[in-house]
Amino acid sequence: MTSTRLTTATTERRPFSPKPSGKPDPTAHLSAEQVEALGRELDALRQSVLDSRGEADAAYIHRVIRTQRTLELGSRAVLLFSLFPPAWVVGTAGLSVAKILDNMEIGHNILHGQWDWMRDPKIHSTTWEWDHAAPAEMWKRSHNELHHTYTNVIGHDNDLGYGIMRVDEDQKWYPSYVLQPLWNFLNACFFEYGIAAYDLELGKHLHYKTTDDPEFRAEAAKVLRKIRKQMTKDYVVHPLLSGPSVLHTLTANMVANLVRNLWSHSVIMCGHFPEGVETFATDSIEGETRGEWYLRQMIGSANIRGSKAMHIMTGNLSHQIEHHLFPDLPSNRYGEIAPQIREIFERYGLSYTTGTLPQQVASAWKQVWKLSLPNDTSAAQTAAMLGRSAGRKLSGAVRRRVDAVRGRRRPVAPTPLRTRAGSPREAAA
Repeated sequence: MTSTRLTTATTERRPFSPKPSGKPDPTAHLSAEQVEALGRELDALRQSVLDSRGEADAAYIHRVIRTQRTLELGSRAVLLFSLFPPAWVVGTAGLSVAKILDNMEIGHNILHGQWDWMRDPKIHSTTWEWDHAAPAEMWKRSHNELHHTYTNVIGHDNDLGYGIMRVDEDQKWYPSYVLQPLWNFLNACFFEYGIAAYDLELGKHLHYKTTDDPEFRAEAAKVLRKIRKQMTKDYVVHPLLSGPSVLHTLTANMVANLVRNLWSHSVIMCGHFPEGVETFATDSIEGETRGEWYLRQMIGSANIRGSKAMHIMTGNLSHQIEHHLFPDLPSNRYGEIAPQIREIFERYGLSYTTGTLPQQVASAWKQVWKLSLPNDTSAAQTAAMLGRSAGRKLSGAVRRRVDAVRGRRRPVAPTPLRTRAGSPREAAA
């Protein structure tokens, strides 16, 4: 992990920017020397894993790929007879697991470059394509370069709230946020398409009316081609091959994709949205050192406790803290170094956020609901804010109607642009 954005160590500790809510900085007790010592310790741990990669690691990823492909082919073969309920159940379950493995433990981690050291052109971040609506190249840019650089920085990290949700109590509340639990559920159901949309920065282009930009149109065409290819495979070719089971196979593929989307969304939400995970303002990362970057990953991520099978099914993103510290290490090594990372947390007086999958999913959804309302969540206050917003819209409509009757036009004041997180900012000159 290297970045030209990071600066060299300094002797003066620059704490994270204080929040208007008064929430304390959990790293305030650390000096600049301690933060940089932490960075050096983590660098050494990373290097020790890099130096020990070998045949056992290569055998692991080959075994996972072989298992996934066998499971997918076997499940699709069983679904040829999906007219019979037992075949539908077995085939759908197997295909769901195969799609999850393809996206999580295989695709996500190969595209991170975790296995590039093997120099296998078939298992390399520059050649791999996955069973997903988002083209690999576009996903790598938005995820590897942006999300992992600006983890949990509001306005920069689009994985935080997916550009559609309020993710921090210090963000200004707007009435539209009341619907964010619904948007989040719909995003979960169609998650692969949501990922493709924000890899494209579709919301930004629609807002600024720049969808005719040649670069955007070229990338949108790539996404549409990828979606067409995926849909043709799952919803045309495979069902038609099933003959009399065509409709049953079609529904099986739809269910498998839904299960994969819901699972992936849940795992990723657990990584950055549960209670105890910190978010950051843009000015908090100005002049950020390597040690400070590590520190932000540590308190901006959360883990999931569970079995070895659960860890594999999450793509080892159940070790989200370890993954964000070392995104290029082989995923099978995260569990191995997790006890060492936890010991470092304890030694530096930091909170290692973790919990079971049900606990972390519940905690993340609790945050979604909590932040959908204004910080003063009393019924009277919420109703008053919604009423003022509706009143302003109604008042404006009445004025425009009166002016139309009187035959004159009112001057239109410029509307401030809004960032993806919802806070107003002035338009660039």
